[in-house]
Amino acid sequence: MSRLLNYFLRGLVVVAPLAITVYVCFLVFTTIDGWLELPYPGVGFLVTIVLITLVGFLASSLIARGVFGFFDRVLERLPFVRLLYSSAKDMLNAFVGEKRRFDKPVLVSLSSDRAVKVLAFLTSDSLASLGIADHVTVYMPQSYGLAGHIIVVPADRVDRIDADAAEVMAFIISGGVTDVETRHALPKSS
Repeated sequence: MSRLLNYFLRGLVVVAPLAITVYVCFLVFTTIDGWLELPYPGVGFLVTIVLITLVGFLASSLIARGVFGFFDRVLERLPFVRLLYSSAKDMLNAFVGEKRRFDKPVLVSLSSDRAVKVLAFLTSDSLASLGIADHVTVYMPQSYGLAGHIIVVPADRVDRIDADAAEVMAFIISGGVTDVETRHALPKSS
């Protein structure tokens, strides 16, 4: 009986991630197809990808930048819309934009003896504008979620990690079960 349970659990580890991935992709495709009211499954998703790519191409041209900049300024002035728009824009830029912010993985020592550490991403090298130039800000994502915390720590408690930022993010979000390949230790950042 123990062996059968072991086989079942091993099968669950293989089937569950695949089933969840297929289900989420199916939901995304059918939702987008429903919005566009297209009768062919997946066409709405394909049309959406093409349109987003086309907007990205247009946003790269000098003339379109002015148009997008105008709409950006208008949306930044509307009270409630500004909060949603700027937050979504900043979050996307932090991960994939030209102003990518989560590209410096670090270890932050939380205790004075440097025994307790957390993985995070350096988001600001100095807080001189707030009057604490010897401090930095780091973002600590939470495991199995999209939330996280911004903490302010003395710069001497932050050690850079020579690892791919995407791998470190996957490691944190997975609760530490995903492997991360570190290249070599970096000197402490100050």
